[in-house]
Amino acid sequence: MKKEEIIKNFDNILDPRILIIGDFALDEMVFGNTERISREAPVLILEHYETKQILGAASNAANNVSKLNGGKASAIGVYGDDYHGRKLLEILEENKIDTSLMVMDKTRKTTTKTRISGSCNQSITQQIVRIDRQTKTPLTSEIEQKIIENIKNNIEKFDGIILSDYHLGCLTDNVVKCAIEEAKKYNKIIVADIQKNMEKYKGVTAITPNQPDTEKQVGFFIKDENDLLKAGQKLIDELQLDKVLLTRGENGMALFERTPEGVKLEKVSAYNKKEVFDVTGAGDTVVAAFTLALCAGFSPKNAMRFGNFAASIVIRYFGCHTITIEDLKNELSL
Repeated sequence: MKKEEIIKNFDNILDPRILIIGDFALDEMVFGNTERISREAPVLILEHYETKQILGAASNAANNVSKLNGGKASAIGVYGDDYHGRKLLEILEENKIDTSLMVMDKTRKTTTKTRISGSCNQSITQQIVRIDRQTKTPLTSEIEQKIIENIKNNIEKFDGIILSDYHLGCLTDNVVKCAIEEAKKYNKIIVADIQKNMEKYKGVTAITPNQPDTEKQVGFFIKDENDLLKAGQKLIDELQLDKVLLTRGENGMALFERTPEGVKLEKVSAYNKKEVFDVTGAGDTVVAAFTLALCAGFSPKNAMRFGNFAASIVIRYFGCHTITIEDLKNELSL
């Protein structure tokens, strides 16, 4: 990786305003020390000592954007009329993410994933159980229309749009169609972070899938360079895309770009293979950094490098982690 190619327009990352549309969620981490086995049932009793609430799913993508561009991030999604909904808005706002376009849906639960972890003197902290609170059904027509109105009335203000689909119902066909049409109308960059149902995102600027999800979409395994190029061409042609950024774990990333001469492939090796601790949320970091870089005038190849570099840092930490431009500069010893 050539440092000078990444840092040439480094501070320009602070300029773009990004709108994140998708499935916003709260991650709740509950920790306790093992005390004893219950007399009521053969289960552990944990003595609670800490609860952390952090941003997950589309909320984490928005948080990554906000940390990188100094708070020029806005959210469009839904939340419930409940305790976790209020906490979600509170934490988004604490992280300088504008929530004025979020929509309350009293028929839905605020998506919350509660992880209960325990430890004792002789062991490290380990997750015991996860409790999911969520509503997966599509939006009602009334709520869907509010989301669409918020997109139409505000998209012109932004330089880029991220669609963060965790398949929890916010990104309906009509919402996605509206976002793509409005982005094209105002010539905005729109990037989708998706895992399946990729046909729904036909016509976005770029998508950022991982390799296993890509293989499911194209119908074959990527075993060599020919398979890799064939997969990228298939996605670009069938989904009418300008670019595909394919994340490949320890094999780095591959960028496919439509050109007059055909689909061009660029690759970059994984920047950090030795300090991988937790890949949770790394995809959110990639889509945030890649989109910001494109909006800031980076070449597509350097936008891929920027995303690769940013992800290489967050995977050193447990759970969803974010980084700032200063973190990146320190890493590069600028």
